[in-house]
Amino acid sequence: MSKHKEYENHKAWHREHYNAAGINDKLVLNLRDLSHIMRFLYEGKGSQKRILIILEDIGGCVTQQELTECLGIRPGSVSEVIAKLEGMGYISRTPNETDRRTVDIVLTESGKIAAEEASAQRRQRHEEMFSCLTEDEKNEMLMLLEKVNEDWTARYQGSEDFTRSHEHHHRKRRHHAEEHHGENLKKERNSDEKHPNGGYYKELPHSKGE
Repeated sequence: MSKHKEYENHKAWHREHYNAAGINDKLVLNLRDLSHIMRFLYEGKGSQKRILIILEDIGGCVTQQELTECLGIRPGSVSEVIAKLEGMGYISRTPNETDRRTVDIVLTESGKIAAEEASAQRRQRHEEMFSCLTEDEKNEMLMLLEKVNEDWTARYQGSEDFTRSHEHHHRKRRHHAEEHHGENLKKERNSDEKHPNGGYYKELPHSKGE
């Protein structure tokens, strides 16, 4: 059986399963599908774009230790991306005056331009994601999502099962993010070989998320 035929059969099964589901199951299925798409759109915890956007949002300097804690990935992975961005001229690093074990990171002028473009791309993507809704529908959706979020937080977040699952999920995400980060570095090195004087957006991977 061809891959196309397998895909069509899977779509048909999924549609039949969805149509037979009750309202609660349909809600869960839609949330699950949306979460898959969100993961696809997400830039990745340690992506160059995300780091530039964070630095732009801060509006000043941040220590490498603070940035590592903010990103939630291993220090070694952060150091690789920071070194890459520094080599491209988008950030500068200077020793921290109060803690000589870490460094201050700040955007250069060209880094600010790159960060502004990355932020603009993110804003445009967010507009596209909800372009099928009117403003009233967005407000209604937001109100309902906040209500569900508040209830689920109170109902599930303190349970032992949630805590174990949450920790396991974050370990898996961190491992996946670091694997993905390693693949991106390989691609960037190959890009450097082909475009040794190439600009920032020739080397950054296209966005895969928030």
